Amino acid sequence: MGKRALSGMNFKETTGNGRIILPTEPVQAAKVAAMRYVTDERRGNTYAGCVSQVPYRSMNDQKQNKPIQKAQPPRWSIWIALLALVLATNRLSSAPFTIHVSPLGDNNWSGRLEAPAANGRDGPLATVPAAIKSARLARREAGNVSDGITISLRAGVYELEEPLVLTSEDSGASAKRPFTISAYPGERPIISGGHRIAGWKKVEDKAGLWQAEVPSLRDGHWYFRSLFVNGHRKQRARTPAKGFFRIQGGSPQDKPLRLKFKPGDIRKEWASDGDVEVVAFFNWADIRMQIRAVDEVNHIATLAGNPRTSNREDNARYFIENAPGGLAPGEWYLDRKAGLISYHAEPSEDLSKAEVLAPRLNSLLSLRGDLTEKKAIQHVMLRGLTFSYTDWALAENGYADTQAAIATRGDIRAEAAMDCAVEDCTFTHLAGYALEFGRGCQRNKVGGNEITDVGAGGIRVGETGKRQDEFEQNHSHTITDNHMHHLGMIYPSAVGVLILQSGQNRVAHNHIHDLYYTAISVGWNWGYQETPCRENTIEFNHLHDIGQFMLSDMGAIYTLGIQRGTVIRNNLIHDVNAYTYGGWGLYPDEGSSEIIFENNVVYRTKSAGFHQHYGRENIVRNNIFAFGKEHQMMRTREEAHLSFIFTNNIVYFDSGTLLGGNWSNDRYTMDGNTFFDARPAAIPGSIDLAGVKLEQWRQRGHDLNSLIADPRFVAPQEHDFHLQPNSPALGLGFHPIDLSQVGVRAIRGRDSRD
Repeated sequence: MGKRALSGMNFKETTGNGRIILPTEPVQAAKVAAMRYVTDERRGNTYAGCVSQVPYRSMNDQKQNKPIQKAQPPRWSIWIALLALVLATNRLSSAPFTIHVSPLGDNNWSGRLEAPAANGRDGPLATVPAAIKSARLARREAGNVSDGITISLRAGVYELEEPLVLTSEDSGASAKRPFTISAYPGERPIISGGHRIAGWKKVEDKAGLWQAEVPSLRDGHWYFRSLFVNGHRKQRARTPAKGFFRIQGGSPQDKPLRLKFKPGDIRKEWASDGDVEVVAFFNWADIRMQIRAVDEVNHIATLAGNPRTSNREDNARYFIENAPGGLAPGEWYLDRKAGLISYHAEPSEDLSKAEVLAPRLNSLLSLRGDLTEKKAIQHVMLRGLTFSYTDWALAENGYADTQAAIATRGDIRAEAAMDCAVEDCTFTHLAGYALEFGRGCQRNKVGGNEITDVGAGGIRVGETGKRQDEFEQNHSHTITDNHMHHLGMIYPSAVGVLILQSGQNRVAHNHIHDLYYTAISVGWNWGYQETPCRENTIEFNHLHDIGQFMLSDMGAIYTLGIQRGTVIRNNLIHDVNAYTYGGWGLYPDEGSSEIIFENNVVYRTKSAGFHQHYGRENIVRNNIFAFGKEHQMMRTREEAHLSFIFTNNIVYFDSGTLLGGNWSNDRYTMDGNTFFDARPAAIPGSIDLAGVKLEQWRQRGHDLNSLIADPRFVAPQEHDFHLQPNSPALGLGFHPIDLSQVGVRAIRGRDSRD
């Protein structure tokens, strides 16, 4: 090792505020000794000792003002010094540079200590933005931090004044040496966009009603649409408090939208308020618009914006939000002009002691690579953090969804982010999609997180448009072992995992439940155009309590367009319920083609376990479909090409029909299946197949080798679909489906590719 190798060594650590932290004694001593030896050897003085010429004192020596000790150690000490240097250098290169942050910290301190020093002169930093700034300075100035920087957050709430922004300059050195923002071991810090509202007073003569002044409302500096009391989301003033009003007659398509209401449901004075909104539901989408005018004679309310052409449903449901008047327990009303918030407390709540928060931010974190210079932000890891409290905005012309709350973005959003990871985090009390990986995002991992109580969906991947530039394309993400539940709290049409124009993704071992629309949606192309959405793998997910009778036309797993190489397998799906039609388990919608559906177990769906609207050459094999309420399988559009191959499946039901929809042109292949109607009145060996008996069905070329027989599940009424050894389905080549690995796995059970 010569001068060139040693010249880059920094023998002191300098923080962003210019303070010098004395190095650890043994490591530094080894560096100094070896440097002195090499220098003297080049001068021909090979007998130089470890400390013979170098003025180095330990921290204790310096405090006691001891003189420098000179020594002539034996020659073997030189080799020990060199060995110590190698070990010290290796130790420094593998250990990250850690910056600590704590609610007890101070941004004038170094951030190198986990807790405040006893003398009060040093300790952790106080805010996350200060830590990011310190990391940037350290990355530029200190040679020994290129091996990884970690910002470690102690437990507490870190209230942001503006969203955090990381750019390509914040990239980690490599996958093994990332830039990490993480929780201190064993602690759960919260990064928050919320702000506490204090000064609550009881309103006299109105039981349960509290009010607080918010001057920044009146001044126009702040307006919020979300409120949380003791960590629980509260309902904005809702009329009616439960249930819905009905639009009278057909779907309004006027521009702006004109809603015909039942007398007494909408009041004229609400239009002058400016902040009273209509929330309406049309099949698979919703609208939210301000009331602009009310014709009490003809019972027509004019709203702020235009409907989408797809916003159609006769006698559609709606409710009013943020109208002045009586509040039910748990509801609140915001009076912008008076700068006053009112809240009707629930019986267990005392607002003089409660923590009441309203969000000030609409997002919390952005990862922004440089799309112009084609420089990605890379190797950034978020671990063990909680992201909470964001709000949503409403444009002057309101909001009308087309599908999947597509206009709603992620509250943690990435562009041109590559090889980053989000692990063991919690996303809660948010307004949009929790996470979004958009333009130019590639090879990111999202694993082991919980996403709950969010306004839209869980994870959004890709864009609606197709990118030609390779750098700008979106692909190859891994989304595994996440628990997503109670989604769509503001935008009910949002999706658990939404994959748009993105391919080569793996969505596996997730547990997604309690949302109002689709759990996993793959594709964003209606028809037979080629798209980059292909070769996706959706496997071992547990999906249930989907739809919950709120919206229509949904599937637990929903696909669109040609998706060559996409495989949907080993998923457990149950309890999918639409408001009117379309509560399906597996739902290949418009143009879905060349997809394999295999080894899935689907039961208790409202409309059918499997429904193909239209598409070509899909393969549906070795699945179990059970207990569909209306139908077990559906096909809607007949086309000249082969729709699908349906083989070696078990279909078991006790209500509805086996086949629903359009089965007229025979452009599908069905064989090797086991069908069984479990109703006591069913005739053994007989079954209705789209209006014909088995013999006629077979004359049309279908199910020549299929059986109408009890598949002999272990306990189907208890949803145990294991097969008994004497099952006739086994003789047809059905392979037992192993569901033991479905859903979120224990950490030790996750494989290395995740």
